[in-house]
Amino acid sequence: MQFGRTYEEFEVGATYKHWPGKTVTEYDDHLFCLLTMNHHPLHMDANYAEKTTDFGKNVVVGNYIYSLLLGMSVPDVSGKAIANLEIESLRHVAPTFHGDTVYGETTVLDKWPSKSKSDRGIVHVETKGYKQDGTLVCVFRRKVMVPTETYIKERGGEQPGRPELKEQGK
Repeated sequence: MQFGRTYEEFEVGATYKHWPGKTVTEYDDHLFCLLTMNHHPLHMDANYAEKTTDFGKNVVVGNYIYSLLLGMSVPDVSGKAIANLEIESLRHVAPTFHGDTVYGETTVLDKWPSKSKSDRGIVHVETKGYKQDGTLVCVFRRKVMVPTETYIKERGGEQPGRPELKEQGK
């Protein structure tokens, strides 16, 4: 299984469709809200959401959807990343509700070699998240510093630091 890409493996214009999707549960939403201290009743209080909002039900907190999409993109985009340098833009386009399934895809917008170190490059990508019915819910652009093949080779290959299994009695 591929886990991220080196600079050489990215092609401008390529789109990576992240798989699988994730069905968002009430538990997921509430846990994220509690972990991040976001206690807005739109996300936590079904009675409030039903009686006082245009949606009539709880809306999943947008930063959970963003975080979910960012995580989905790791095997295709940033699994080998040296650093996420910048979140250039983040738009929440439509609401997500408990029970919706979120899917993501990332397109490579541009790439260029690092100006300061020859063993890495910068990749500019846009990730889009959408629900099971195809409704776009979230779009963000980011810049990621990724290693070149040389960087990977010089630091121990694809899985640096992975210990070897020691058999008992040997």
